[in-house]
Amino acid sequence: MDAVRWRQLSSLLDQLLEMPSDQRSARLAQLRAADATLADDLERLLAHEQESQDFMAQPLWTAAPEDSRAGTHIGPYRLLRQLGEGGMGEVWLAERADGLYQRQVALKLLRSGYADPGLRQRFSREREILARLQHPHLAQLLDAGVDLQGQPYLALAYVEGEPITDYCQRLQLPLERRLQLMLQVCAVVSHAHANLIVHRDLKPSNILVTTAGEVKLLDFGIAKLLDDEQARANAAHPPTEARAFTLHYAAPEQVRGAPVTTLTDVYSLGVVLFEVITGRKPYRLRRVSDAEWERSILEVDAPRASSVLLRGDITDAAVTPAARRLARRLRGDLDTVLLKALQKEPAQRYASVEALAQDLQRFLEGRPIQARPQRALYRLRKYLGRHRWGVALAAVVAVVLVALAALALWQMQQARREIARAQAMQDFTIGLFDRAAGVRHGSFDVRQLLATGQQRGEAELADQPLPLANLEGVIGRLRIGMGDYALALETLDRQRALLEQVKDVPPDMQLEAVTQRGRALRMLGRSRECVGHMTPLQALAGEQQQALPSLVAEFHAQLGRCQQLLGYRDEARAAFERALSLRREVAHDTTGTAESLADLAALENDVGNAPAALAGYRQALQLLQERTSDRHPQRVTLHRHLGETLAAQGDLDGAERSLGEAWADAVALYGEDHPETLTIRRLRASLALQRGDLAQARQAMLQVHQLTRKALGEQHRDTGQTWHALGRAALERGDTAAAVDAFGRAVAIWRQPDAIGLLPQGLYDYGSALADGGRWQDGLAALREGRQWQAAQRGDGDLEVLRADRRMAEIVGEHVDPWQAGDRLAALMRQTTRNGPDARLQQQAVQLAWGRNLLRMDQPVEARRALQPLRDGDAMDPRSVQLRWLARASLGQLDCAQSPARGRAALLALQAEVRAQRPQGGCVARQIEQLLQACTPGVARGARRPAERPPRATAAN
Repeated sequence: MDAVRWRQLSSLLDQLLEMPSDQRSARLAQLRAADATLADDLERLLAHEQESQDFMAQPLWTAAPEDSRAGTHIGPYRLLRQLGEGGMGEVWLAERADGLYQRQVALKLLRSGYADPGLRQRFSREREILARLQHPHLAQLLDAGVDLQGQPYLALAYVEGEPITDYCQRLQLPLERRLQLMLQVCAVVSHAHANLIVHRDLKPSNILVTTAGEVKLLDFGIAKLLDDEQARANAAHPPTEARAFTLHYAAPEQVRGAPVTTLTDVYSLGVVLFEVITGRKPYRLRRVSDAEWERSILEVDAPRASSVLLRGDITDAAVTPAARRLARRLRGDLDTVLLKALQKEPAQRYASVEALAQDLQRFLEGRPIQARPQRALYRLRKYLGRHRWGVALAAVVAVVLVALAALALWQMQQARREIARAQAMQDFTIGLFDRAAGVRHGSFDVRQLLATGQQRGEAELADQPLPLANLEGVIGRLRIGMGDYALALETLDRQRALLEQVKDVPPDMQLEAVTQRGRALRMLGRSRECVGHMTPLQALAGEQQQALPSLVAEFHAQLGRCQQLLGYRDEARAAFERALSLRREVAHDTTGTAESLADLAALENDVGNAPAALAGYRQALQLLQERTSDRHPQRVTLHRHLGETLAAQGDLDGAERSLGEAWADAVALYGEDHPETLTIRRLRASLALQRGDLAQARQAMLQVHQLTRKALGEQHRDTGQTWHALGRAALERGDTAAAVDAFGRAVAIWRQPDAIGLLPQGLYDYGSALADGGRWQDGLAALREGRQWQAAQRGDGDLEVLRADRRMAEIVGEHVDPWQAGDRLAALMRQTTRNGPDARLQQQAVQLAWGRNLLRMDQPVEARRALQPLRDGDAMDPRSVQLRWLARASLGQLDCAQSPARGRAALLALQAEVRAQRPQGGCVARQIEQLLQACTPGVARGARRPAERPPRATAAN
């Protein structure tokens, strides 16, 4: 049977074996109509496959277990472990065992069970070939022989490496390094060709790269000696002979069974080069089979490597940017090199491996490759690529001369514009004071003066948009400082419209304008608009951070504050840190550095890290005080933040001092009705509420509430803050209906996207007030919603989330089922095991709720055991005062059940202590009063037996 007939049979047999039986019969009928002999041959082969279920089930030889030969000796070598195996041989890691010297080698052996003299002849030929070759990129032959059992062996230098394709992919090597590795491969293959040897099995697994980055070529097992007379006589192997080459890397002439030459290795090198560069083989198969591989190698033209990269891989994954960049580099020269190496006809390939290597080297050096026509434009482009620095320098010199002239003209124009801007500001200032000179002493109105100056400037600079925009920006910034945020935004909107009319706006003016408009939006509670307005200018800010560090730092600081209000804490932290770095390291701005430290401290306060926040505020305040002793707006903000944080931590005296200093500075700088001053007044009123001065707190809160609504509007987040403060004051007075109304109004305002960070706290207090007023189902719903928001922002383990869980359990225990509440509280007691004063306070609150719930379950002994440790509480934490009072009240309730006289005495003592510290009463005082009314002397109150769990309705989860 000739080679052509065998290939035809092999391909058709592969197709038929993959078909279902009905399709196979139809296909055979078609083949029989065309060639009856061919159909008969195929039927015989198919019948043999069907009749013999055990066909090829047993191997032709049985190899010993992999480790059974370990430790045995082959000649002077001891086998250590198997490194690999192929069609005819095994490769073992071995060591010299005869004592002459110590060395590990790769020992190549014929497989056990092979007695084919042809294979032994091929093994001997490999020894002869390796003996001829001496090259640094070749695994050298060290020894050869036959042991006493007749086992031939080859001892080669042990190469510890990985296939070249795996090495390139693992390290993600750049293109130049991959081509340099392939040049090493070309060098060793060229050396073999010079010694009249064709490798015939070049593939990545035979080309290893060591840890030092050096190529080593292996396995000359099927190499051919071109001067071998017998090999020339048998050049075309019989078609039925087992193929020793690897099909995926075989040249067309190998598949056809035609004679092989050095050009066969050129083709195989082309396939390896294609895979090294792209990570893929050149052919995309319709189906995976040897027949399809043969068809592709023989009939399908190799595609351009750049096209293969751009069409994606077999998973249809999106093409990555890196693949697109590599495809652009391959397009042209390397595409041409690969296509020439992969030509079907040997005569159309590179004439030698040296010619392929020379074109690769030319590509690396930026020179024209020989495989492309040497057109003038192509050679010019390559020349410019090689000498780009020299050409670029000459071009730069020419461009600089032109640019200097243009720069001089531009600077002259800029100078004129700056003079116009300065003159406009001078005229504006003089106009303001001209207007002020006619105003009667004592009736000086800054707002009216600004409005008049703005009207005059807009009239006089109507034909100069850039100076007028500069003027509008100054007025807008002044109005922000005065607290007129809505007017400021209107002014800055006019500035924005003017700047859109100017083609070449200076970068400093662009950054200043967008920063101040973002600031006005934030002050008005429109933080989402602020982020959307400022984000597009981030690229400009990055370009100008060295030239305009102070302006860029202020830009990042304002953007970070808007992001913080929206809950984007990671983005805000990055912006604050960028601003701090610029102010500290580039601009050397002490005041700005203090401002950035305060921004980062506020971020720590948001995530519940009060100690870090306090440390940050104090560091910023110290830095600012070292810089100036005068009143400064930043001092007002720092003292306000510091006082608010101290009050939350229970340090009421420290909070009073900080808020007092903030108040004095704010009144001197802004006046009593400025939004910043109103915020401080609200915090001081809340502080009075914490101290128990309910009358003063309520009066101050009402005043602040009215002024805030007037200054900022009904829907501003700060108006929500005043409603929330009024709700807390109403709760302390016992006016539950007023508290529900005030909390509900705060929640409605905070549902806006720009105030969503305040919503969880508002829902918690709203839910508690609803439950206190008897609407416990609505209260649970509000608490559950607040918990969802808080968990989404901070996670399920946040202390505020756990506080909501505790409050919901208390409501369930009071209104639904104390047993169900007990299960929830028990889970919380196991969960709140973190350290720190906040965590300890939360644990004590859960334990208090647990003890009071045990009272509802009629389990007095267990209740006393839970409440007794809380009697003294954490004396070091002033926030635990009310918790200790509530624990003592519950213990007094327990005493009343056993001994009303003793219980009443304990409650009266507690009442006296509470009145001494809270003379105007409050929630705790009312609870004690209720317990005293229930604790009547002379009524027997024995402890009841623990109640069984009742079948009551449960609260919705």
